[in-house]
Amino acid sequence: MIGLCDVSVTYAAGKAALKRTTIAFAAGEFAVLLGPSGAGKSTLLRTLNCLVPATTGYVTVEGIGRVDTGAKLREHRRRTAFVFQQHQLIGRISVLDNVLTGRLGYHGALRSLFPLPVRDHRLAMECLDRVGLADRALDRADTLSGGQQQRVGLARALAQKPRLMLADEPVASLDPATAHRTLQLLHDICRAEGIAAIVSLHQVDLAKSFADRIVGIAQGGIVFDGPLDQLSDANLERIYDTPPTFAARSEPVAGLSLTPVTMES
Repeated sequence: MIGLCDVSVTYAAGKAALKRTTIAFAAGEFAVLLGPSGAGKSTLLRTLNCLVPATTGYVTVEGIGRVDTGAKLREHRRRTAFVFQQHQLIGRISVLDNVLTGRLGYHGALRSLFPLPVRDHRLAMECLDRVGLADRALDRADTLSGGQQQRVGLARALAQKPRLMLADEPVASLDPATAHRTLQLLHDICRAEGIAAIVSLHQVDLAKSFADRIVGIAQGGIVFDGPLDQLSDANLERIYDTPPTFAARSEPVAGLSLTPVTMES
């Protein structure tokens, strides 16, 4: 469904955040990125939807191909929702209006200055109902608890009608019980809608509860990639303790072209 081909990311001052990586994710899977802070999980996620530009290589998406033009990027981002760790809501506006921002990618800049169509409002209310917050639609977003705000972020993501859901530490700021309920909701919705999900987590227990596939990242490289039942204690040690060998690569997903290429920085 989506893949990185020979992608690396180097930030200012020469900091290598992601070493050359080729990996593909299939439609419908629930993949979890595990690794210590600073390992490169967020960089990999943000490279997938081009929030962080690749220094080398490229992103390829089924049905779009190589994401190398503005038109392809806009189409890719319409299909790809992002759930942030800190909600990224506009606190002074209503919960419903926050969810409606998930529809802006389907309208031109001029149209977005006016109230969105009734069908978008109906969809937004349906999404709020999915996350159990339809009764809070007209409340200011900043009056909600942290867990409720994260559910609004999930409703906003659903309003995009995405094919791919990216979530960067979506439960890191929540207490354990709320974190489990929120991740359960995300997992169940993605399963029901056939949405592929790639989620970065710190909590190994949550990863074991929900992941189909684990991708372990350490020092900017993939050190483990496999199904949950292959995540042994030794593999966890490689992810969190042992200096990694950057050799793990995933097999391409059918329909994606992953021929390596080097691009100018």
